[in-house]
Amino acid sequence: MSTVFALATPPAKSAICVFRVSGPGCHKHLKKLIKNKGFNIGQFHVRGFFYNDVLIDKAGLVVFKGPNSYTGEDSFEVYAHGSLGVMSSFIKSFKGVGFEEAVGGEFTKRAFLNNKISLNEAESVADLIDSVDEVGVTLSGGSLFGEMSKNIVVFADELDQIRVRVEAEIDFSDEGQEYMDESIVNDINKLKNRFDLFVGGCVNKKVCSQKNNVLLVGPVNSGKSSVFNRLLGFERALVSSVPGTTRDIVSSELFYESSSFSIFDSAGVRNTSDVVEKAGIELSLSEINQADLVIGVFEENDVVLIKKFKGLCGDVPFISVQNKIDISPLFDGGVFDCCVSAKTGEGFDVLKGLIVSGFKKGIKKEDYKYIVRDRHENLFKSVVGVLDQVLNSLNTGESLELVAEDLKIARSFLDELVGRKFSDSLLGDIFNNYCIGK
Repeated sequence: MSTVFALATPPAKSAICVFRVSGPGCHKHLKKLIKNKGFNIGQFHVRGFFYNDVLIDKAGLVVFKGPNSYTGEDSFEVYAHGSLGVMSSFIKSFKGVGFEEAVGGEFTKRAFLNNKISLNEAESVADLIDSVDEVGVTLSGGSLFGEMSKNIVVFADELDQIRVRVEAEIDFSDEGQEYMDESIVNDINKLKNRFDLFVGGCVNKKVCSQKNNVLLVGPVNSGKSSVFNRLLGFERALVSSVPGTTRDIVSSELFYESSSFSIFDSAGVRNTSDVVEKAGIELSLSEINQADLVIGVFEENDVVLIKKFKGLCGDVPFISVQNKIDISPLFDGGVFDCCVSAKTGEGFDVLKGLIVSGFKKGIKKEDYKYIVRDRHENLFKSVVGVLDQVLNSLNTGESLELVAEDLKIARSFLDELVGRKFSDSLLGDIFNNYCIGK
């Protein structure tokens, strides 16, 4: 394999940037980059890195010797200052000694091919990175750190033991020896029931990692954009006293109490002859059906208007918010779920709490143990289907050769789960979606 490198942190100005390098000969070329300064395996060093004899940066360096590395190959990591200029210089220096830029998922792919991790564990690396809350982190960890693989290996070993009994019966039954009896049906039933429980503890990534989309709606000049900015903690949306300022959907990410939300600010709703503003209002109303939670922001205690917006939401949960309480009196009577001031920040802890509680009815980590993908679910179904077929064959007196072959097929599905059997196209499908540097 070639020696590859990648930036493992985002390509943006930051305190530090991290480069990862892996492949044969990388240690020899590293010495050129640090002008033959020494290094010890597994220790943290600070070394000057050079390009065309010009010092790029004094950076942290950790060197790994294969197979005791993430990829199983010789590798090293560099922790440099996070300026775009430094990043660019390091990229030039790495290319200058013959390193190639890694594609997405290259390091994890090498870890799998070098038997450092199983295929489902490799998939869980991406699932962990994609996690949007603590539930996703916990369930991804259950797969990533080997627990799921151990369970699959146990099931595979039990299938092997049952298949040995069946094949022994086929080979030696004419010698008067019995290697299987009625208990084999009971053993397969027990195995299938435990496998069903195992599958029941898995949740599809598409269900677990769905983003929580929150849409802000309301009449013009109610302060939706100010509420949007206050939720985020910075000026993301344009704020103006002129009605109709927001004319398109503005979005950003909010992380609060271990949960991630996508917040969308929309155009204020009113009757208008402005073609652009009217299009923005229509877009806002169409986005309601795509939201998981709608927050209606109002300035006045207009019960009819509030009910109108709530009616537009249908089955989508709706939170009514009174804004501008710093300049307007609080309205009683239970019309509003929350009262806030986007200017002073008053009431926003309550509003954020309502947002979080609105999504607490989703996946709970105590209900599941592992995150899986469509690939895993399809293989699970195949295993269960084959075991049902095996039981039916044994109960109806079918040929034991067919039973043995079905048990072999069920075992092959388990091998596919952990990557003992795989195709190049499968690896491409899995690792092409990884981020660069992982």
